[in-house]
Amino acid sequence: MTIILECLSHTPLQGYHDPVPEILAEVEALQAAMKKRVQAFDPELVVVFAPDHYNGFFYDLMPQFCIGVEATSIGDYKSLAGPLDVPRDIALAMNEAVLAADIDIALSYRMQVDHGFAQALEVLLGGLDNYPVIPVFINSVAPPMASCRRSRLLGDAIGRFLSGLNKRVLLVGSGGISHEPPVPEIANACAEVAERLIAGRNPTPQARAARQERTISAARQFTSGDSSLRPLNPEWDRNFLDILARGDWMAIDDMSNDSITEQGGKSAHEIRSWVAAFAALNAHGPYKASLDYYRPIPEWIAGFATMQAQSLRLVESVAA
Repeated sequence: MTIILECLSHTPLQGYHDPVPEILAEVEALQAAMKKRVQAFDPELVVVFAPDHYNGFFYDLMPQFCIGVEATSIGDYKSLAGPLDVPRDIALAMNEAVLAADIDIALSYRMQVDHGFAQALEVLLGGLDNYPVIPVFINSVAPPMASCRRSRLLGDAIGRFLSGLNKRVLLVGSGGISHEPPVPEIANACAEVAERLIAGRNPTPQARAARQERTISAARQFTSGDSSLRPLNPEWDRNFLDILARGDWMAIDDMSNDSITEQGGKSAHEIRSWVAAFAALNAHGPYKASLDYYRPIPEWIAGFATMQAQSLRLVESVAA
């Protein structure tokens, strides 16, 4: 078995409210390089850890973690729509292994995923169904949320399961670092918004367009400096990325939900996807990681980063 990791920020605003051409070109070149690495590796299985943004998971029943046995992308913003190629038998076996590791995880035969999953699949794999993919949802926007420690334990359980497969495996963590886009909260929502957070599946095209326009408008205000949204925090971002690079799991476990919100913003909890992916890699043994890119991009309301990592076993075998 060989295993590699690619983690990347996603943004629904790419193509709607972009930074200056030079920065956009940086990101596009970086994404092309990531795709080239993945194509050279030619994975036999891809496991994607990602959040949802009240498009597939709602408060009528909000799990902290869920494995998709069958999954479809809804195609919000400019992300791809359509089914993922999920290997059912492996996804079911993974679910059993995670439960056996005492991690309570949900299972879905009709998972709907949004741009949090789809953008990563398009960037890295060139499409939704070009490779076998198992989607792993991690709740990152709907309080109450499980801790980063629980995400680490989830990743560790999945990594130990993957170590028993004789396959080339690509691990993907998709999520922003510091960012606080205008995601509503049920605690102070009006009745209409609360109902959307509880049971808002399959909205009309008009409702989805209105929601997307609100996000684009918020990005314009954020970029101009006329916004109440929490500013990006490059120092916090870089510290978190350094923690992952050196595999400081004690520091990960010590990250409280309140501190993440205070330092990184309400949607910075998406770092759980990176934590789970790195923990899954770590379950296969020590790793070598590198930060390929980091830049605060106000136009996308995101601390935008990418990292890659490989098991030291793979690095040493290539060197030999």
